[in-house]
Amino acid sequence: MSGYLYVLAAASLWGLIGPLSKLSFAAGMDTVEVAFWRTTLAWFLFAGQAVASRETRIAARDLPAVAGFGVAGIAGLFGAYVVAVEAGGAALASVLLYTAPAWVALFSWLFLKEPMGGYKLAAVAATVLGVAGVSLGPGLSGDAAFGGKAIFFGLLSGVTYALYYIFGKYYLGRYRTPTLFLYALPVGSLTLLPFVRFTAPTLAGALPCLALAVFSTYGAYSIYYAGLRRLEATRAAVVATLEPVIAAVLAYAMFGERFSFLGYLGAGCIIGSVLLTIWDGARERLRAPLPGQTATPRAG
Repeated sequence: MSGYLYVLAAASLWGLIGPLSKLSFAAGMDTVEVAFWRTTLAWFLFAGQAVASRETRIAARDLPAVAGFGVAGIAGLFGAYVVAVEAGGAALASVLLYTAPAWVALFSWLFLKEPMGGYKLAAVAATVLGVAGVSLGPGLSGDAAFGGKAIFFGLLSGVTYALYYIFGKYYLGRYRTPTLFLYALPVGSLTLLPFVRFTAPTLAGALPCLALAVFSTYGAYSIYYAGLRRLEATRAAVVATLEPVIAAVLAYAMFGERFSFLGYLGAGCIIGSVLLTIWDGARERLRAPLPGQTATPRAG
């Protein structure tokens, strides 16, 4: 039971990203500035943990990949997500972020030569339909569709989030999260820096940024991986899909954000595609042969 509570807590903290970012925007902070301070402040926390646990070493051959993750997975994800929140609202950004599993399936097929079975194709199709639903339905104002900027950066956040999964497949088994973030986060901060327009600091803007770094970044990742130690990865991923639901509820309660009926259908398709992808992965693992056995041919 504790594993579920850990992952639910992490999903709740991630669901705060959009609403907290909007509070900083309302206080006058620049969009990318919020992502920059979230990245930079979180680095101090991960770096402190890595140093305290004496887990600071990374093999020289892995540094280019970790730096690349800092550019795409940190700067790309954190930057694109806040732009999507600013352009289309916290609810839309969170839903589009969860197109990531469909991108993972597509990238794995294109670059890792993993098979694209019927369930993966169905998940990708559901994601496309879902994006069409939230894009073509009336926007948060109720009288116009979401703008191209909101859709583009929302999808970009999903793509960069997908890169996190692919990167993690190779490196999270070799190093602990604080060790990787010790090197990746400063690269992300430096990548964001040229795009930042710094504003005069205010308490109203600084407090949400600090909460983003402490709770929605350092705390959420730490709690999530603590949950993974107590819970099967598939079950953890299912619980984590509550994040866009939590974000949408908070966005409605705090800012009055809501989708049209078509938008809610689209959001449901996207979340459904996530669950289908997770279920298909669990099915594949259950049907995989045990060590020493020969795999039997199967369709799809």
